Amino acid sequence: MQLHLSTWPEIETYLQTSTGIIFPIGSTEQHGPTGLIGTDAICAEVISKGVAEATGALVGPTINVGMALHHTAFPGSISFKPSTLILLIRDYVSSLAKYGFTKFYFINGHGGNIATLKAAFSETYAYLDDLKIPNADRVQCQIGNWFMCGSVYKLAKELYGDQEGSHATPSEVALTQFAYPEAIKKAPLSEEVSHQHKIYGAADFRRRFPDGRMGSNPDLATPEHGQKFYELAVKELSNSYLEFLSAE
Repeated sequence: MQLHLSTWPEIETYLQTSTGIIFPIGSTEQHGPTGLIGTDAICAEVISKGVAEATGALVGPTINVGMALHHTAFPGSISFKPSTLILLIRDYVSSLAKYGFTKFYFINGHGGNIATLKAAFSETYAYLDDLKIPNADRVQCQIGNWFMCGSVYKLAKELYGDQEGSHATPSEVALTQFAYPEAIKKAPLSEEVSHQHKIYGAADFRRRFPDGRMGSNPDLATPEHGQKFYELAVKELSNSYLEFLSAE
C-alpha cells in the first residue's frame, strides 16, 4: 500500500489497524561511470515496496534527495544541506503524527544520510513535544540501512571480495540492474581506483576518487545478483520492521 496512491479514507482505515509507515530515503548523486545517479533512492524504494508487500505496511513517498554534498563536484548530483534534511524529516513526521502515526521506519540507501537522520529524529522529538500533539511521546523513528543487513553484507563479500568497495559498489549497482534492466550502463573503468575511505568536501572527493568510485568494481554486478540482494534485504528488513512495530 502506497500513500500517494491511496485516498484519505483508505489511510483513515489503515490507521485503525497500524500506526506504522515506511519511508524510502536515498540520494541523487553520482555512482561512478556506470552507476545510475538515482541508485540510492532506487534501492531504497524497491526494497521498501517489497517490505510493504511482506508486512502489509504503508509506504510513504520516496525521499530521493539526501545529504550528498561531497558528491556535488560531479554533474547531476543534488544534495540537501544537513540542516535542510533535518527540517524535511521533522516536517514529514510531524505532519503524519497529527493523524496518529507513531512508528516511522526509514529504509535508507545512502550512508551519508545516517548521521543527519539520527540528528533529525532528535530534532523531531523535541519539536513534537513543543507542539503538544496527542501521543507525541509515543512517536518513534528508526533507520534500516539495507546495505548493512548482515545477509546482504555476507553475500557481497562472497561475490565480490575486496572489489565491493564502499561507493558505486557492485551490490547496489546489481540491485538497480534488477529493478531497471533496461537502464544497465556500460563504460570503460580505469584499472586503478582509490581504496581510501576519507570524505571531506566535494572538490577534495573528486581529487581522491576521480571517476567517483571508492574501491569498487561495478562491472561485477548482474541483475541476477541484484535479485538475490533484494530478496535478502526484504526478508531481513521485514523482520526488523515488524519488531519495531511491536516494541514499546
